[in-house]
Amino acid sequence: MTRIDGPALEPLKGDVNKLVIFCHGYGADGNDLINLANYFQPVLPDALFISPNAPEKCAMNPFGYQWFDFQSGDPASIWKGVLNAADILNSFIDDQLKKYNLTDKDLALVGFSQGTMMSLHVGLRRSQAMAGIIGFSGKLIAGDLLKDEMKSKPPIYLIHGDADPMVPYQETIEAEKILNKFEVDVQSHISSNTPHSIAQDGLEIAITFLKEKFEINKR
Repeated sequence: MTRIDGPALEPLKGDVNKLVIFCHGYGADGNDLINLANYFQPVLPDALFISPNAPEKCAMNPFGYQWFDFQSGDPASIWKGVLNAADILNSFIDDQLKKYNLTDKDLALVGFSQGTMMSLHVGLRRSQAMAGIIGFSGKLIAGDLLKDEMKSKPPIYLIHGDADPMVPYQETIEAEKILNKFEVDVQSHISSNTPHSIAQDGLEIAITFLKEKFEINKR
């Protein structure tokens, strides 16, 4: 199986007690999101932040990576790519948790665009609920399969820009509806005048959300 890795930010102090994994978007790499760790670190000083490169070289950008290829437009091929990437991401998560003697309740996933798709797909199918999932500018893939495949219900915050030309913000609204139907603890926020990017208000919401969810799991 392909192994993934990428840039990391070590805890501000002490041992690794929490793990935050960033999942970047299509055509980017781990460096694209690791700088977000600097904003989360003041409220999560004992967390390791790591932002792995997706497993495949990007079909449209040879300098970037993709979790799966969607250019073919063939649903079967795309789904096969999603499942392959999910296996690789799950293996990476398991390795990191084992390395630092942590469990899923010490883990959060933060995704952007295609990375959000992967974070939701993987997070809802792990046997134990993680501390939380943050999804920026993404969508829920194959939500109709959750009835049979969902194994846990981690708290989720979906954040999207209302001027996103790449992934319309309506995808977040639709994802929230589906997740609510399955009684997942999900919230959403739409950032005004924001394209396919992360706005300041969305980032602040994400920081507060993770801080609260990790504190709840400490009790």
